[in-house]
Amino acid sequence: MEMFCFQCQEAAGGKGCTIQGVCGKLPRTAKLMDVLLYAVRGEAIVNRALRDKGAAEEKASRQIIDALFSTITNANFDDEALKMRIDKALSMKNELIGTAKKRSIGLPSLPEVAFHPAPDRYESAAERVGVLSMENEDIRSLKQMVIYGVKGAAAYTEHALNLGFADPDIFAMIENALAEVCRPDIDADALTALVLNVGECGVKAMALLDKANTTTYGNPEITKVNIGVGKNPGILVSGHDLKDFEELLEQTAGTGVDVYTHSEMLPAHYYPAFKKYPHFVGNYGNAWWRQREEFATFNGPILFTTNCIVPPLKNATYAGRIYTTGSSGLPGATHIPDRQEGKP
Repeated sequence: MEMFCFQCQEAAGGKGCTIQGVCGKLPRTAKLMDVLLYAVRGEAIVNRALRDKGAAEEKASRQIIDALFSTITNANFDDEALKMRIDKALSMKNELIGTAKKRSIGLPSLPEVAFHPAPDRYESAAERVGVLSMENEDIRSLKQMVIYGVKGAAAYTEHALNLGFADPDIFAMIENALAEVCRPDIDADALTALVLNVGECGVKAMALLDKANTTTYGNPEITKVNIGVGKNPGILVSGHDLKDFEELLEQTAGTGVDVYTHSEMLPAHYYPAFKKYPHFVGNYGNAWWRQREEFATFNGPILFTTNCIVPPLKNATYAGRIYTTGSSGLPGATHIPDRQEGKP
């Protein structure tokens, strides 16, 4: 078995992708994601212990959220970007452990806390920390449900953070969930309760994002959307991050370059704040999964602000025109560093 991933409804045979992801994920990428998730679980254990003493680091919480977001379906296929996130998670965990020692805060003796493979051992480490490393199917499934739940909450939370909205309770709930799945003694009843708690976390995250979006861009309005194309040069934008979209509109204002949404970014049209930009002219194309054929007929740059990437085929004419931001990534694409990576 080259890999194992069953996190989405497209999983091969309805059971799991074992050779290559239906989404296009390669085995090496899947393994690096397994290691990244294990690394942030250890980070969450330590930060939770610090939080109990009023010493948690928000920068660690933000890093955990970004790491989780990067592992959701169709978000990041860039192995180097994933390895960088593993490096950051392990480094941050060590920093947190140092804080715990200085404050004489005890930490649980768990393998996730001690986990620190060398960079050239990341892939081989996946064999002992991946999904199938747990034998009990029921416990495994419940733990994975928790993990997939916090991934979704992390995605909503990161979008809200980009707009300056944060909720410490969400940080605590996500890290508590990650720490709890590391307990070797946790049973099905406790995990079921944890799944429900993660559902509550997701509701909190969605409410936070709704507040962030509507406060910043106004309440959504029924809007007619132009589906034609003009003669000006254009940029096509997909994904969900409205802050990135706003910045692009600001940077292209008055340049003669038009901006179009594709698929996941279509909802941007119904926010009042974006209607002031005359060069925000319409939507191009249909569903995200049709991008290979639709991007081939779009002659401008294509920006992915989050997930929904379908890796281009090798002979794709548009492959050299793809840009990514935030938690998204694609080999060969130009990645624009975001706020966490140093962008002002």
